[in-house]
Amino acid sequence: MKIEFACDLGCTPVQLKHFWKYCVGSDHAPTALRADWQHQIKHCHEELGFERVRFHGLLSDDVGTLVCEGGKLVYSFFNADQIFDYLTSIGMSPFVELSFMPSTLASGRKTVFHYKANVTPPRDYKQWANLIRSLVGHWVERYGLTAVRHWNFEVWNEPNLKAFWTGTQKDYFKLYQYTCDAIKSLDSSLKVGGPATAMNEWIEEFHDFCERSKLPLDFITTHHYPTDAFGQPGDNTEVQLSKSNRGALRQQAQDARRRAGELPLYYTEWNSSSNPFDHLHDEPYAAAFIVKSIMDVSGIVDGYSYWVFSDIFEENYFPSLPFHGGFGLLTLHGVSKPTYRAFELLHRLGSELLLVDGLHETVSAWVVRKETSITVLLTNHALPGHSIEAEHVMVSLNNMSKPEHVFVSRIDSEHANARLAWEEMGAPAYPSVSQLDVLTEASSLVREKQPFKWSGKTVIIDINLPPHAVALIEVELSRELGEN
Repeated sequence: MKIEFACDLGCTPVQLKHFWKYCVGSDHAPTALRADWQHQIKHCHEELGFERVRFHGLLSDDVGTLVCEGGKLVYSFFNADQIFDYLTSIGMSPFVELSFMPSTLASGRKTVFHYKANVTPPRDYKQWANLIRSLVGHWVERYGLTAVRHWNFEVWNEPNLKAFWTGTQKDYFKLYQYTCDAIKSLDSSLKVGGPATAMNEWIEEFHDFCERSKLPLDFITTHHYPTDAFGQPGDNTEVQLSKSNRGALRQQAQDARRRAGELPLYYTEWNSSSNPFDHLHDEPYAAAFIVKSIMDVSGIVDGYSYWVFSDIFEENYFPSLPFHGGFGLLTLHGVSKPTYRAFELLHRLGSELLLVDGLHETVSAWVVRKETSITVLLTNHALPGHSIEAEHVMVSLNNMSKPEHVFVSRIDSEHANARLAWEEMGAPAYPSVSQLDVLTEASSLVREKQPFKWSGKTVIIDINLPPHAVALIEVELSRELGEN
């Protein structure tokens, strides 16, 4: 059966904001001091357009921001400056997650992750406020108030989960109050927000608390994954996903948007699953998931920070296997996964989104106009355990003259799929330079000519779309249409 989508190019477009570029996630702060991390984030900024990066643990002991020496508190901002100096040098900004607790201020010894980040409340909230005021004030002096006003200061990470915050909700609200007061005492226009929760929780309560307390709140942040709250403890990731539903992230985002009111809503973590060793992260499945999810939340969220850009990531331990199912868009060696290519295709889009007629259970379509081209973005996605097949798709673009050229770029099992090439070479644990060259070539997007029909001011494009596939069709406008 042929699936049909149609778009009238004469209709009035809506603005397509590239909200997925606002920020991207990383691991924890010390990894940003690595040369390979810096090379990869620069690559992502230049090729994918990411504007900010967010990571954990800027205040943790391994950064050395605050230590106790000889019974005295000693501030040391050198490592944090090294990270931010690099980001600003390449034209990026930090999305500053203020976490975790320096052990010298901590009220307990509970830690999380391989790098033992302390997750307890401060034993003295005034000392915490002094740290925040000193650190942010130092950044204002170093980078200038104009630049720092462009940053976002997010208080903590997932305080609704005991793994990340041993205190109560009330304790977190108190932490926010002290943090916000400290930052706003420097300049009222510096942007502070939260609650940085998992699973869209605490938004309404947090918003109400700030209103009752007359506390500034500049933005709302939260996280979601399609594995959240689905399945039973002990279920594997694919079982969890099979019990989710295709529109889960859109539904959650709509609810979060309602509870956030008019405030900017930033998702500072999302991915196709919350499992850091999920083979689907390395496969075309995740690329199709990314495109479908971004289509779903367009117009609802203001920022959508994918977790994370690189497999240089050590929350559990530092892995060495090239394709181990990590969250990253890039492997340890910098080979692009299908997910990286998905963001590369999204980066090619213009800013005028046109109405598309047509619905299908697994195939979604966008038509986006640029000055000299029309772009058709297609994805065929379903969750594990849900029905999906190869589909024959026909797209009709009405009210246009004959194009000069039509090209297609694909991501699927046979295109831009470096993991498959790695498996075919025997899945080497430590690939050689020549093998990495082969993987890099296999990961590339190929822009090929796409056949089309044109008749009566209508362009018709027929294309086959395999399961878990993305296709970007670029219709280069004739000079006549480009001038109209």
